[in-house]
Amino acid sequence: MTSGIALITGATAGIGESFTRLLAAKNYDLVLVARDEARLNERAEALRSQYQIKVEVLRADLSEITGCERVEARLRDQSKPIDVLINNAGFGINKAFTASDLSDESALLDVLVRAPMRAMHTVLPLMKSRGSGIIINVSSVAGWIAGGTYSAAKSYLTVLTESLHTELRGSGVKITALCPGFTRTEFHQRGKMKMTGLPKFMWLDADAVVAKAWDDAQAGKPVSIPGWQYKLLVAIVSIAPRKFVRNIGMNIRRKQRG
Repeated sequence: MTSGIALITGATAGIGESFTRLLAAKNYDLVLVARDEARLNERAEALRSQYQIKVEVLRADLSEITGCERVEARLRDQSKPIDVLINNAGFGINKAFTASDLSDESALLDVLVRAPMRAMHTVLPLMKSRGSGIIINVSSVAGWIAGGTYSAAKSYLTVLTESLHTELRGSGVKITALCPGFTRTEFHQRGKMKMTGLPKFMWLDADAVVAKAWDDAQAGKPVSIPGWQYKLLVAIVSIAPRKFVRNIGMNIRRKQRG
């Protein structure tokens, strides 16, 4: 018997792909959302074969309003209700704000801010009416530092999640912001970010990050920060002078740009 249906954005690689395997192993049927239809179909077939679950494929570019609307239409489908929503899709820009393309900056906000906000606004009333549901928003420890548009977008997602966690108290719906640090995925390669100087102990494993997030969501925690090193970092920047925090953010961004 299935545990329910989980919809995952950015499902073909990295943290999103790890979530597909974790939830499939827990006997959830899946709705996979991404831009690359070929990779979606490949991932779906592998999951069906390995876990004997049902897997739907939904191609959608979340930087476009039509892509958001396709996901929202699926979230509204009460004949096959969504029990778990993983807002994971995202990307970074490896340029200073004053040197980047406006279209790229706008797309980043569309994917990291608009898309998860709209998805939550669509599905939460339905989850509340059933008295159950889990949402995990993949944010970042970058939301605690001042590192350009990406940090600002992740700060929005974390703060909104915390606010909703309070609003949803007693409803039966659980919501958690997953805030990892540097995690071994395709993210940095796709963003053409230079990461060779990062110490090995700062890297996290995607499967471990996802397992921690799921446990924290089940426990009703508003924020999940995997890794002692990032718990320490958040503790430091939370009490440090803002000038220090701003310098950390800009230094990290400059190193990533090489």
